[in-house]
Amino acid sequence: MKIGTVREIKNHEYRVGLTPSSVKSYTDHGHRVFVEKGAGIEAGYPDDDYRSAGAGILGSAAEVFEVCDMIVKVKEPQPSEFPLLRKGQILYTYLHLAADSALTEALLKTGIKGVAYETMELPDGSLPCLKPMSEIAGRLSVQEGAKYLEKAFGGRGVLLGGVPGVRRGKVAILGGGVVGTNACKIAVGLGADVTILDISPRRLEYLDDIFGGTITTLYSTPHNIEHVLAESDVVIGAVLIPGAKAPRLVKREHLKLMKTGAVLVDVAVDQGGCFETTRPTTHDDPTFIVDGVVHYCVANMPGSVAVTATEALNSVTLPYGLKIADKGLEAACRESETIRLGLNLYEGACVYKEVCEDLDIEFVNPHKLIGL
Repeated sequence: MKIGTVREIKNHEYRVGLTPSSVKSYTDHGHRVFVEKGAGIEAGYPDDDYRSAGAGILGSAAEVFEVCDMIVKVKEPQPSEFPLLRKGQILYTYLHLAADSALTEALLKTGIKGVAYETMELPDGSLPCLKPMSEIAGRLSVQEGAKYLEKAFGGRGVLLGGVPGVRRGKVAILGGGVVGTNACKIAVGLGADVTILDISPRRLEYLDDIFGGTITTLYSTPHNIEHVLAESDVVIGAVLIPGAKAPRLVKREHLKLMKTGAVLVDVAVDQGGCFETTRPTTHDDPTFIVDGVVHYCVANMPGSVAVTATEALNSVTLPYGLKIADKGLEAACRESETIRLGLNLYEGACVYKEVCEDLDIEFVNPHKLIGL
């Protein structure tokens, strides 16, 4: 199979779909790999590293799309890339379709076979290709929340760790999954007063066990959410329903409960966000203020730490990508339930139920299309 990767063109997206090490793995399996010139520079990989790994360097993204059977990316295609896609081509990347009807419609028209990292699921319910980016985003969420809590950025002017004789800042984390747990680690490390909410008693028991007396755990109820909104300096939105839109836990009217200059960080923005007032922002212009509350809603947070994020992403996506390349997508789906659950689009059909329900489009059972 001919495998390709291109330079990411989303605003301030510095990650790259394939590292030179991944390229070598594909070529060792007998595949040919093509990389757009300069695609890996921002992640620390010059073209010569790709050449040494066996890749061919092409001068433009259009050339890569034209010759390759499978495109390995990081983020969803941007509008200028839509015309480069063709029917039957495999697109292996983060897609986040449920929150973007225009993207979904455009990709359906191309007839691609879209495999989304974020819906690939193991038997235990974990999301192997989403986990490392969730870990990074969770850790960054507190880092960014602490920065935008500074007065110069519109925040309250509170130091999360406090100092002797002064109260520590309060951090509330909505969701105790991978994002929430990693946010908790950083918030505790900074010395903040941390409360984490979740709907699962088992998860709260786990978090209470690993963090001990350093945090407060609460059941995620409307009453408890309102309580923590009123007292917190930073609120992290860390709720995920695989493949579906995030639930809107914080409504516009809730903002009046919050302190002026408090910060909301919505890590769920790729899936529509868990705050009603969320709208995607960029690293160029990361925040906006609604009713006195600072909102940080950057849709590709890990892109700012491209070296770490690219290595972490490739470590989990490579084994599944190799299986797709070695077996072909259809056979790989038949052999691997994890890969089949990643299949969101197939030659003009939407085959992931949650995406179809959120966007109110026809669901086509993938079993019929791929011969299960």
